[in-house]
Amino acid sequence: MPSETIKIVWVYPDLLSTYGDRGNCIVLERRAKLRGIPTRTINVHSDEPVPVDGDIYLLGGGEDRPQILAAQRLRADGGLHKAVEFGASVFAVCAGYQLLGHEFGGEEGQPLPGLGLLDIRSGRGEVRAVGELAGEVDPELGVPMITGFENHQGVTRLGAGARPLARVAVGVGNGDGFEGAYSGKVVGTYMHGPALVRNPALADLLLGWAVGRRLEQVDDTWSGRLREERLRAVLPG
Repeated sequence: MPSETIKIVWVYPDLLSTYGDRGNCIVLERRAKLRGIPTRTINVHSDEPVPVDGDIYLLGGGEDRPQILAAQRLRADGGLHKAVEFGASVFAVCAGYQLLGHEFGGEEGQPLPGLGLLDIRSGRGEVRAVGELAGEVDPELGVPMITGFENHQGVTRLGAGARPLARVAVGVGNGDGFEGAYSGKVVGTYMHGPALVRNPALADLLLGWAVGRRLEQVDDTWSGRLREERLRAVLPG
């Protein structure tokens, strides 16, 4: 029986928590429990310091002003940067994904400084992307096709230090034929849904990084059925 406890940190739920992104926390807790791995989840609000000793840090989506405020406070706090230096994983969605980069678009589309944890730059596109999103994941990650829901007007460009999370099969994603980005154990995506509920293998990847080993398969029929249902609804054939 595993003895490790995974510390999950839900960052700024008062600013970054749209479209049920809190569900990412819940599914990590559930899939760890199915394997007998204990978890401890901490909600860190924007007026609190970010702890540096977490294993998995989660950031959700948000509107323009909360995103700007979150970026300012996270830069000033520095805790998330230290946690990444110590080997923690980060999973960020939509606004959270954008602010991980070097810059993102502000309320008027002006470039604003991000956290620099991913080698990406985001701005505001001309057309809003709303609808189902699916893509073939980078084979290096060993995760099957992902599915989610996007609602954003962001356009994201990757630098040499980041790799696309997936190649788009349905939807818009970054706006260049790819969706999301990752570098090391820092992962960003435009997928809501919530993303980890729809993609249990992606949740298992984060949990595996936290415990330092590849996790055994578990029988979780419900999440698998949800994923397959959403993929059948959008993919031809």
